[in-house]
Amino acid sequence: MNERQSGIGRTDFIERCGLALDETEIKRIHEQIKEHDIEVVRLSFADQHGILRGKTLVAEAIPTAMVNGCTMTTTLIAKDTSHKTQFPVFTPGGGFGIPEMSGAGDIIMVPDPSTFHVLPWAHKTGWMLCDIYFPSGKQIPFSTRQIYRDALAGLAEQGFDFITGLEVEFHVFKLEDPKLAPENATQPADPPEVSLINRGFQYLTEQRMDEQEPVWEILRRDLEALNLPIRTLEVEFGPSQFEISFGTGTGLEPADNMMLFRSAVKQICRRNGYHATFMCRPALPNIFSSGWHLHQSLVDRKSGVNVFVSDSEQDVVSPIAANYAAGILEHARGASVFTTPTINGYKRYQPFTLAPDRVVWGKDNKGAMLRIVGGNGDPMTHFENRVGEPAANPYLYMTSQLLSGMDGVKRKLTPPEMSDAAYETEAPSLPRSLLDALFALRDDTFFRASLGDQFIDYILHIKEAEITRFLSTVTDWEHKEYFEIF
Repeated sequence: MNERQSGIGRTDFIERCGLALDETEIKRIHEQIKEHDIEVVRLSFADQHGILRGKTLVAEAIPTAMVNGCTMTTTLIAKDTSHKTQFPVFTPGGGFGIPEMSGAGDIIMVPDPSTFHVLPWAHKTGWMLCDIYFPSGKQIPFSTRQIYRDALAGLAEQGFDFITGLEVEFHVFKLEDPKLAPENATQPADPPEVSLINRGFQYLTEQRMDEQEPVWEILRRDLEALNLPIRTLEVEFGPSQFEISFGTGTGLEPADNMMLFRSAVKQICRRNGYHATFMCRPALPNIFSSGWHLHQSLVDRKSGVNVFVSDSEQDVVSPIAANYAAGILEHARGASVFTTPTINGYKRYQPFTLAPDRVVWGKDNKGAMLRIVGGNGDPMTHFENRVGEPAANPYLYMTSQLLSGMDGVKRKLTPPEMSDAAYETEAPSLPRSLLDALFALRDDTFFRASLGDQFIDYILHIKEAEITRFLSTVTDWEHKEYFEIF
């Protein structure tokens, strides 16, 4: 079996490309593999949608993968959420204008040893997050983890670190029928049939929490074994709706945690007879929308001081925080493709629903898109952006926030007045659909200048393909609306 057949990359690839891995972390991995008698290790990377893709290697192959990487096919970068390839990969440049993308050739996954975990729900299985490169060693311009890393590096050069905290809503249902008959295996496949864990509508009551506890117990045990910084477990408003919040983290780590968390929840639930979904608004009776609120602040790299805190108790936030907020607000519509990347996510933007529907900010106002938490000299002052959906790619979501905010800082933008009536202002509306969001991204030249024509055109192409498939599908709504009357 040669290297290509085994999935292992080119000889000494990592060293030749100057991608030397941390020897201390590599030693730790080998010790963990030995201690836990690990038989296989999953190597995964986050694709354009924030979906984990990769290969499983036997443990004996891991030392070689730490030297040579592991090959994957470029077509994975060309797929929409139905896993259909949306670029002509068998043409010169693969539809991207990039020679390495021609003919569905290889890319190389390079493991990040700092992300190694033993998966507590999978028998003798380890897991590691990877970065992706061309065989030449060049960075792949569509690697969302690298895009976020580059944004963080630019922030560090300006003397700041990005602090984020996650607050994620999702649904867990009892799995009744996984729909595994051959006729259900369409692309995309028929969704499973489910039933409720609890009825909901008793927000944060202990009774509903106790009804959810059998699921929480399963999740809590394994999520804590992964050392994820879980802070609270909560009953959300709707039936079978859960919420979990994380402690704050710096830089890349919270985004990596979100990737691992979503994948873990879905796998743990499935193995125990449940179906977990981070879809924003499932098409089930009486089900409520789920959001992903991103808490964020900046700290000075030298002093560790939170620069969003005002020097005066009379000022809600510091001048730099006001500039940052202005940037978030100015680019909110253009950033929507990154914060809310699915067609379904825009069903959540409704007035008077504890979800935002327009571009406003306010102090401790849960109807506002951007909420100030703390303020007036509070050392924990930060912003909570309530715009995101839980299916968002965390690297792109966080990149959009960081770049937007720092554009406001750079240009010393002044934010509009805070709103006490978040749903009754003349502020611009958030996009009403993914198509509206694509137009907003095209109109906001800032993201094209920041992320480059190549990446923006790439994202627009994939999302346009999803919209085209959606618009070409005859829906139940259309049948009810027109079949009899016409």
